[in-house]
Amino acid sequence: MNHSQHRQEQHSLSMMYGTYADILFVLFPFLIIAMQRLWDGNLYHTLMQPDLSIAAIILAGLAMGKFVLGLVTNQDLGRYKERIVFFIALTLFLVLGPAIILLLSLTSDAEVPRFVAFVQPVLLIIAISLYTTAVSIANLLTRTSDGGGRVDLDQPYPDSAVSRGAVDHPPLDLPRRTNNDAH
Repeated sequence: MNHSQHRQEQHSLSMMYGTYADILFVLFPFLIIAMQRLWDGNLYHTLMQPDLSIAAIILAGLAMGKFVLGLVTNQDLGRYKERIVFFIALTLFLVLGPAIILLLSLTSDAEVPRFVAFVQPVLLIIAISLYTTAVSIANLLTRTSDGGGRVDLDQPYPDSAVSRGAVDHPPLDLPRRTNNDAH
């Protein structure tokens, strides 16, 4: 593995950790609520409450923000603009719209249909997938281009302290054990 591939792999790994940290941060309050309901013996009621729809709405909103960030930061997208707009529409159509409808329906006094226990986790999974895709696209598009519209993979951190030489390792790069390290 050459140096460029190693840096690209490290950047991808750092991006993955950051993305999943965002997702866990959003889901943390809902995990606490679910744990309390589990303690009370009402875990099934979590699926019948609007909690998962709220989490899906938050993640869908974050995903749309990342897609828009990718659109506005790189003006030379050409044919790829339509694809990003498609992902924004997909997020609205598959997650945001149904989750808002479920939220409003679940907060009314009407009886909750049983299919909601299946639909809400599916919406949350789709929202997580779209958010992960949005972060990947936004990070790819916000990196420095080499003039031809392609991403310069030799500079994965163009505006970071790493590229300025302030630190000698990329973010989240764990130090390696050397032969000089003694136990």
